[in-house]
Amino acid sequence: MSPFNSGALRLLDCRRRIVKEHCDVLTREKKDRRLLSHVPDASGVRSHRDRRRGNGGGRGPEDFGAYIREDAAGRRYLVDYEVTVRVEKDRIKARALDISTTGMLLHAELGCDESLLTEGTTLSLSFEITPGTLPEGYEMKIKDLGATVVRSFHKENAEGLFIGVQFADTLAEFANKKRGRYMLGLASFFLFVVVFVIIMMRAESVLYFRFNKTLYLYSIIAATLLLSRYLFGALYRPMKVDPDFTPGVTIIIPCFNEETWIDRTILCAINQDYPPEQLEVIVVDDHSTDHSCEVIQKTIDSLTASDQLFHTDQRIRWIRQPQNMGKREAMARGAELSTKPLLVFVDSDSFLDPYAVRNLVQPFKDEKMGGVSGRTDVANTYTNSLTKMQSVRYYIAFRIMKAAEGYFDAVTCLSGPLSCYRKDLVLAHKEAWLHQTFLGQKATFGDDRSMTNFILRGHRTTYQDTAICSTIVPNTHRMFLRQQMRWKRSWLRESLIAARYMWKKEPFAAIFFYMGFLVPIIAPIIVLYNVFYVPIMYRIVPLGFFVGMFLMAALMSLAQLFLRRSTTWIYGLWFCIYYELVLLWQMPVAWFTFWKSNWGTRPTPADVGPQKGGKMKP
Repeated sequence: MSPFNSGALRLLDCRRRIVKEHCDVLTREKKDRRLLSHVPDASGVRSHRDRRRGNGGGRGPEDFGAYIREDAAGRRYLVDYEVTVRVEKDRIKARALDISTTGMLLHAELGCDESLLTEGTTLSLSFEITPGTLPEGYEMKIKDLGATVVRSFHKENAEGLFIGVQFADTLAEFANKKRGRYMLGLASFFLFVVVFVIIMMRAESVLYFRFNKTLYLYSIIAATLLLSRYLFGALYRPMKVDPDFTPGVTIIIPCFNEETWIDRTILCAINQDYPPEQLEVIVVDDHSTDHSCEVIQKTIDSLTASDQLFHTDQRIRWIRQPQNMGKREAMARGAELSTKPLLVFVDSDSFLDPYAVRNLVQPFKDEKMGGVSGRTDVANTYTNSLTKMQSVRYYIAFRIMKAAEGYFDAVTCLSGPLSCYRKDLVLAHKEAWLHQTFLGQKATFGDDRSMTNFILRGHRTTYQDTAICSTIVPNTHRMFLRQQMRWKRSWLRESLIAARYMWKKEPFAAIFFYMGFLVPIIAPIIVLYNVFYVPIMYRIVPLGFFVGMFLMAALMSLAQLFLRRSTTWIYGLWFCIYYELVLLWQMPVAWFTFWKSNWGTRPTPADVGPQKGGKMKP
């Protein structure tokens, strides 16, 4: 091999590693032959619910909830698994082409005895569900799963036999039998142990309080805050769906340089199980410098061309800002163009579940409800260890922390990926929101926390765990740290603002808010004191401090294991270590850089001017 060829191969291999490192791993849902497969047909020509084994219309909340779960169980994902099929004493090799929790499509090997795979034949299957091919929590090895052939056929221009099989037990039922109860029992036991030890350690803090009032007061407050969040998060319950409650909704998607994901975002937004006459979508492009505009137009054209029933051309539109003006301006422009009483804001790299809107609007039955946050899961969980870590953090942050706030109808941040507001309230606060300044500088990020503050002053805000979207999170440490710095700056700014009125809220909500504001600010000082000052001045190892840190990390991981039973649970420990070593020290930096207004992960209007070729400066 020539030196040139050897060098070229090394360069190619290097490029492949870079692409692999930065390429996101997402599930690939099998597309329905109709783009709008979940939209109800008001004309009665086609009922998507009848097609999905049952009609949700006219049912009560319990039946409709069961229908949603049944539909989710039947969603099919494109896969490529090697499957061993056992029929009596024969073993046949096959490949899985798609899978749901209830069945799969197989392509049998050439030369197999097709008479063994006729309709009605019972067989057993062995295969492995690899991480990232099904929603989180299903990754596992399957051995001898019973199934029945429901269809066998040949395809034109394709060799071999194709077999559709239905599982005897759903994958969820199979997992529960094989590992679910074990994981649940293990998680329950260790959760009890961890909570018990934390309580005992804080009891010790009370006993020794007089020796170091500041340190032990902090430890008592931190433990009380954490355990109370888990307690009220466990008590929280989402509102059930009333199929007859369908207020008008406008989904607003602000977009800037999102050509990779905007197509999927738009399709998920318009393909909602919601009366079409009550739902519209507005995409506001903030003068993108990539191909976002072309993708948006192409997506809308394909929707309107294929739609004969839902009047999509009247329900979806897009505009382009004359210049890059910022995300808030784009969101406000969409609100002005809306014709519906409720506004749903969706980030341009976030993908709505087909029932997200129907679930999200339910709390607005309460006239005092001003805004609702949905749950955000990580779409690219299995890309690398960083995204797995974020997946655990997102789940606990929403299902526990935000749910605890939702228990008191006092959610302090209606999150950007999926949130809903009353339109009249957004327009009433629009000018103050758009022209918000802090320490003399224009506020360009933290739009979700800022608008939440305006709403929460006079209205309730809550969380709806059943309104789900998935979002793309940073898959490199550089982008992740920039994002986290931006979030900390906006958290500090908006928490100072919220502190002026939160004392008027429900007492428990107010107490938890002020405790939650105090603990992260003081945390860097406490860590420095324990890790450096105590060993140097007293010549002792602060074992209790390190044990406490481990218990807090274990609590997060075990809660993930208990609630989700996912193999990512261990990354909760990794997140807490990462937080103490890296993220914690962003807080002091954020204290003294309030004036900074750049996003870090996307250009602001001030950044766009000096750029060349539309690329963001490093």
